[in-house]
Amino acid sequence: MTAVAVLFSILATIFIGAMSPGPSFVLVSRVAIASSRTHGLASALGMGLGGAIFAALAVLGLTALLMQFEWLYLILKLLGGAYLIYIGIRIWRGASEPLTTSGAGETAKAISVSRAFFLGLITQLSNPKTSIVYASIFAALMPPSPPLWLLLALPPTLFCVEAGWYAVVAFAFSGSRARSAYIRLKQWIDRGAGMVMGALGIKLMVEALKAKP
Repeated sequence: MTAVAVLFSILATIFIGAMSPGPSFVLVSRVAIASSRTHGLASALGMGLGGAIFAALAVLGLTALLMQFEWLYLILKLLGGAYLIYIGIRIWRGASEPLTTSGAGETAKAISVSRAFFLGLITQLSNPKTSIVYASIFAALMPPSPPLWLLLALPPTLFCVEAGWYAVVAFAFSGSRARSAYIRLKQWIDRGAGMVMGALGIKLMVEALKAKP
């Protein structure tokens, strides 16, 4: 394949992976529906930056260390799982808290835009499996001697892919109908989101312990 074909193959593969429901999807959709479209887009940008960081690490070959040193990968999976469980507990505990509304039907913003951004970034980085996915895709599709422009283009273009997809999620879940439904069903939606985040964290930790030699 040409370098251009390699670039688009990697972008397409990562895009398909990003569309798979997971903790990132749960977080961005909940932030968008509970706070505002701006908050949701901030989380999407955080997801994009996390993807760009993983891409840069894959380009540098650092993620290969995780595949060679199983104990390091084990620690990262346990820490990532613990973080997802923590977020799930926080969401569950906040399910019963009332959500006030203002003039145009906008919900009160419980978190700042910067915090929404960092929540997206940390949630993306908390899953070391994503780094392995990036490394595996790069190893499978990258030519033996890739041109410099391809290496430089991958992090920013993958940022656009990740941030772009989650921006779509933010727009979809920040509409007035979605927000009105959330206000009516806040307790159940939050508890469901908390359970999903916690379950994903437990799954990550169980997988790590099962793989322990």
